[in-house]
Amino acid sequence: MTIEQQMKVHSSSLTIDELSMTADSIAKLQLANGMIPWFEGGHCDPWNHVETAMALDVMGRHDNARRAYEWLRNTQRNDGAWFNYFHSDGKVEETKLDSNVCAYVGTGLWHHWLCTQDDEQLKRFWPMLESAMTWVLNMQRSDGTILWAREENEKPWDYALLTGCSSIRHALISASNVADVLGTSKPEWINAAAQIDQIIQNDLTAFEPKERWAMDWYYPVLTGALVGVEAKARLEEQWELFVMQDRGVRCVSDEPWITASETAECSLAYAAIGDIDTAQYLLNTTIEHRTADGSYLTGLVYPNKVVFPAEERSAYTGAAIILAADSLGDISPASRIFRYD
Repeated sequence: MTIEQQMKVHSSSLTIDELSMTADSIAKLQLANGMIPWFEGGHCDPWNHVETAMALDVMGRHDNARRAYEWLRNTQRNDGAWFNYFHSDGKVEETKLDSNVCAYVGTGLWHHWLCTQDDEQLKRFWPMLESAMTWVLNMQRSDGTILWAREENEKPWDYALLTGCSSIRHALISASNVADVLGTSKPEWINAAAQIDQIIQNDLTAFEPKERWAMDWYYPVLTGALVGVEAKARLEEQWELFVMQDRGVRCVSDEPWITASETAECSLAYAAIGDIDTAQYLLNTTIEHRTADGSYLTGLVYPNKVVFPAEERSAYTGAAIILAADSLGDISPASRIFRYD
């Protein structure tokens, strides 16, 4: 079956009311301190925390989003980084410092401003953003790639990841847009993003091989490191490997495990290059993951639709759905943050 034939299988789209239910399911998880855990009683990581804040902004929950960024401001380390995982009680679960996790606040705050046009909040969060980006660029190698991570009191690990660097380049550009709004030019951030682009476009051997994971397939397109003909060719090249007919995107290529967040992000990647039909088709396949309250099951294993992780409904999955719907439906003023067509 061709891609075009597959797309005819799903022709519906989510309504604003349905997306609002999903946003409500995320907002209900938010703790008094602003943290948004993956699920009730679950842990939180700063990258997915930002993703959920972005989704809340899309659906007009700006106060919830602001509180989410306040939590980041209050938990940031003195060096500009964040620990990788926090328990719901606020205790640190994992002390690893991940460059992509720490950079994503750049994308989040640019998105927040696009949705709210609130200069005062941007000024409030600017020291946090500048400190985070400075820490991230201290992990940059001479070839332009950003080392993945390090343990709290150790040297950085000696390799970079394609997905992580792709996301970082988008965060650097977003952060530089924030700087421009505030009248504080940061050309070094744009230059660092351009260096990452050059490596992604010309030498993928610079990254640790992770071909099994779907994110390495579509993230260079989702984040704008690849555009135009090159982006289209990359997506076409591995469609059959990662997309299960009528089900969505496999998290890993060798398992029948469909994850709704990867499916929604892949939808964003197709929307990024203007292939709206494929993007809509992918987003619509996530309906199998939707539950009665608007939240989304993280993953389903076929053919028996076994929920994996067991019974898990994750806030970041619902957030990815909302962001993909926004890219396709222009719900918010930030709808084109991942569009390059």
